[in-house]
Order: sequence, then structure tokens, then C-alpha cells
Amino acid sequence: MTTTPAGSAGRSPLARLEAVFAAHRAAGRKALAPFVTAGDPDPATSVAVLEAVDRAGASLCELGVPYSDPIADGPVIQSSYTRALASGITLESVFSIARQAADRVTMPILAMASYSLIFRRGIDRFVADAVAAGLTGLVVPDLPLEESDDLDAPCRAAGLALVRLVTPTTPPDRAEAIARKSTGFLYCVSVAGVTGARTELPAGLVDRVKWLRTKTDVPILVGFGISGPAQARAVAEVADGVIVGSALVRLLAEAGQKPRDRLLADIGAAVGDLAAACGPRK
Repeated sequence: MTTTPAGSAGRSPLARLEAVFAAHRAAGRKALAPFVTAGDPDPATSVAVLEAVDRAGASLCELGVPYSDPIADGPVIQSSYTRALASGITLESVFSIARQAADRVTMPILAMASYSLIFRRGIDRFVADAVAAGLTGLVVPDLPLEESDDLDAPCRAAGLALVRLVTPTTPPDRAEAIARKSTGFLYCVSVAGVTGARTELPAGLVDRVKWLRTKTDVPILVGFGISGPAQARAVAEVADGVIVGSALVRLLAEAGQKPRDRLLADIGAAVGDLAAACGPRK
């Protein structure tokens, strides 16, 4: 039985995502977006993890599509992709995981995928499959702005968010153009380099988020390097939300060493602490 929030029937995927941010603003809460690798360690566990993070207070979730040649992922997420691929995960499996989870959770789920996977499948087909799987958006970290119209147009036609990324090394004029094109939210990468938990937030992040806010009306979420509630709370002071990946994916690396119930409880507890740092529960 589906647990889609009341009032969401007939909404486009993007509208459902926008409704979450609107509700958070009204409640004085900032969004928490965990990252979960699809198929790590197996599809059934991935669905259970998505349910666990939803129960624990996640606002939305990024579902990582395993790829053999990741672009900006650090060793923790790279290892999770390797485990998932070794277990036989396919793009069809990813869509199946998303479809099962979308029927059981209230949070929107977005796929983080390399553009090469989208292009190889066929852009129109990928977008249609994403909508059919209940996804609300795509995060495509390796899609250049200049080459994005071919994906942007079908996403807009399908009502699917296409989230863009800006980094500390993105020139201001380019960052402004990216910010204006992003739908759903803008992904502000907090540090140069690859994903991975860090102990301190970088200098200049607050000013960069404030500047980006003058360039776009979509929410700004900060990711890369956020490892715990203290950092999440600091980011939530200035941004509209927090993306946490490696700190949670690291727990999944222990899947073979713990009973599933214990694993899910640990992930739920970690997400609950992060959600508490972002404000009142959803």
C-alpha cells in the first residue's frame, strides 16, 4: 500500500518535492537528504534502508546509481558502488528499488546518476523510467551546463527535477547560470575534491551560500564532507538543507557483520540525530 502524503495525488514529481520544502519552511525546519547506494549490500536491504531513513526523519533521499567509474565520489562511496556492482546490481534493479521504496515512504527520492548511464539508456527512456519508478528528480554530477538542454527539456516536460551542482571552484558567472537552471534544489558542494566525511566546514561556505541565494529561488542544499549533527546544525543555519552521504554509507559497509535489524537501527539512529540538528521533525 502506498504511503504517499495526503494531497499529493495528481502532483508532478517536482511539485511533490517543492511541497516538502514549503512544509519545512512553514515549520522552521531545514531539509535532511541522506545518500543511499542502491544495491549495497543487496536490493532488499536498500529498500529497508530507505524505509528506515524515512521513519527516522529524512526529508528526501538521494539514491546513488552504482557506476564503475565514479566522478566525484570518495573511497567510502566508491567501495559501496563496487560492492553493489559485484552483487549484480543493474539499472533495472535500481528502478525496482526506487519503485518499491516509493510505495512505502513519504519522502521524495531522487536518483544520483552519471550522465553516461542516462545517455546510454536513451534520455527519453531514462526520464520515463524514472517517473514510472516514483522518483522525483535526478542529480547528475557530471552533466556540463552547456550540454544539459537535451536532458533538461524532457525532465521539465515530465515534471521531474533536474538538480545542478556548483563547487567552490565554479567561476561566479558560471555558478549563477547553473543556479538559474537548477530545478528542485541547487546542490552546493562544500569543498573541492571528492566526497567523504570531514571534521570542519570550509571557510567561505556561508558567504557562498548567501551569494547563491541571491541568484536563484530554489532551495540550496549543502553536501560533501558533512559527517555529524554539529556540522549539519551549522550548515542548517545558512542553507535550506543538508546532504549526508559517506557518514551513512560507511555504516552499510558493516552490513555483513551485523544482523539486519541492528544495521537498520544504527542507520535510523544516525539519521535521527542529523534530522534533530535540522529542526523540528517533519
